[in-house]
Parts: sequence; C-alpha cells; structure tokens
Amino acid sequence: MKPSINDLNDPAQFDLIASVEQDHVKEFVIDQVLRDKKIIPVYMVFQTIMLLACIFFVTRAVILAYKGNSVFLLITAGGLLFSFTILVAIHELLHGLALKLSGAPRVTFGAIFRKFIFFAEADKHILRKKSFLFVALTPLIVIQIVTTAGIIIWFSDPFIYFFLMIMTIHSFFCSGDIALLTIFYRYPGRDTFTYDDRTEKTSYYYVRKIH
Repeated sequence: MKPSINDLNDPAQFDLIASVEQDHVKEFVIDQVLRDKKIIPVYMVFQTIMLLACIFFVTRAVILAYKGNSVFLLITAGGLLFSFTILVAIHELLHGLALKLSGAPRVTFGAIFRKFIFFAEADKHILRKKSFLFVALTPLIVIQIVTTAGIIIWFSDPFIYFFLMIMTIHSFFCSGDIALLTIFYRYPGRDTFTYDDRTEKTSYYYVRKIH
C-alpha cells in the first residue's frame, strides 16, 4: 500500500534521500546527471543525435535561404518559436494530465521565469516509481509520437522542418525529467516515493528502510 505523508516522515520506516526547493531544481538535476552511470549515458547518446540533427537541419535551412529558397528557414524559425513558447505549455499540460491520471485530486502549474523553469505539481500527492515514470515520460513519448507522425505525413514537404525542430528541441526539455527519474533506480529492491509540498515549494524523495 502507498504510505501516507506521516509514514514517509517516520524515520523508523523511511529515509529522506532528497529535498529540493523549486528555485534550486536545476542544480539538483545537474547533480543527478553527474551521479547516474546507467540511464543518463544512454540518454546522452540520444541527446547527441538530436543535437547533431538540429545543427544539420538549421544549417541546411540557412544554406537554402542563401541560395534563394527561404521557405525552409522560415519554417525552421517557426518551429523554434513554437518550441520555446507553446510547446513549453503543452509539455507541462501533459505532465498535468499524467498527474491527474495517476490519481492527483488537483494539479497546479507554475514558473520561475528568470531561470526558465516551468512545472506542474499536485500538492502532497505521493508518487511511487511506476507513477513517477508515467508522469515524467508522458511528454517525451507523446511529443515523439506526434512529431514522428508529422514527419511521415509531410515527408516531401518543407513543413517537415517544423516537426523536425520540435522533435529535436523537445528532447532537451525532457532532460530534467530523465534526470529526476534516475533517483528511483538508485536503490534496487527498495520502494522510493516522492511528493511536492506547494506551500514549502519543495519536492521530497524517500526510500523505504531495510528491516
């Protein structure tokens, strides 16, 4: 059974392994990236492929514009603009939808604009490994499916660049989600849980003690 918050804060049952203030989540994510030796290296390969693809498509669009065909560059610019505005909102809405589907009674959204941090949270809604994986990976999976479909449909059209840019840029948006889920694989055989406290603006991570 899923423990209560009182259970999680009982040192006889659980160890608090991390508490992360919203304002310091980027530093925490970087720390997880540096600590993990299994999931992050694999994702870094994926990220490198996406980065190289992004550089290739942007370079090709610029070259085509230089030769007189600016359509590809305009569509690429549109994809970039969409990615850093509307896509950010879609990403967080997908997190919010996943939280609701995981049983959260209420989901709220927030942002720290000076650090370009955006988040969806469910106050004191406890997530265990499977639920957290679902919430963390929903945006990545959904956007990858949608952009792949767009690439297939518009394969012979300049509009394909719109979906290519979204696919490559969004993979970087998901880096923080991937880094956070590594926590749940750090203690094999032990249940790990997390919840957000909206009042304290802090996320807590716990692992069950071995008795």
